[in-house]
Amino acid sequence: MAALSGFVEFFQKGKVTRRLETFRPKKKFAYGTLRYSLHKQAQASLNSGINLRSVVKLPPGEDLNDWIAVHVVDFFNRINLIYGTISEYCDSASCPTMSGGARFEYLWADGDKYKKPTALPAPQYVSLLMEWIEAQINCEAIFPVSTDVPFPKTFIPLCRKILTRLFRVFVHVYIHHFDRIVAIGAEAHVNTCYKHFYYFVTEFELINSKELEPLAEMTSKVCKDPLSSPTHPSTPGTNTISNR
Repeated sequence: MAALSGFVEFFQKGKVTRRLETFRPKKKFAYGTLRYSLHKQAQASLNSGINLRSVVKLPPGEDLNDWIAVHVVDFFNRINLIYGTISEYCDSASCPTMSGGARFEYLWADGDKYKKPTALPAPQYVSLLMEWIEAQINCEAIFPVSTDVPFPKTFIPLCRKILTRLFRVFVHVYIHHFDRIVAIGAEAHVNTCYKHFYYFVTEFELINSKELEPLAEMTSKVCKDPLSSPTHPSTPGTNTISNR
């Protein structure tokens, strides 16, 4: 079962008691559009049990920007739901910083309210992140609805930034809240979503390999056939990473 459908079914059965209005999927593709077709094609491949490494490859004859746009939206929706499963355990007291263990701390900057990289509690960071991504993917000048409208030249760099920031949510969930994921029986769904995400971003080189370092050890275990190794030599101290 695809990760997203599994999460939706999981929530509908009432196994998660927290209200998830904040973390529901925020974007859908209009029926009859090219991206709706690509979205359904990607979902069908996931449901078929095809190797995830093969699923992420660009279908013959399809446009790379369209393929990336579809996946950015899908990953946003899924990771939004994943965070929703642990959100009641992630507050400013338990998670005073957006971190991934002792060595990695992520700072928030959006060029608007937060012009300089700022340390924030994890739930505030994630909330601002999801609002920022939602604004990007709902802007038709950036994610055009019609194939008659070209993607902007800044599209791929923006998608790299979106996916890099979404990866940080995986980092925080896996390192600080995975016990909750296991407790509610969602471990397989989260791992499937992570593997799909990892294979996709490495297939198209959308995240700098150093950004993948916090989950390098876990990735080597979960992703048995990774496209590239994210492992780097460990160095002491804390890496404070702003929203580049």
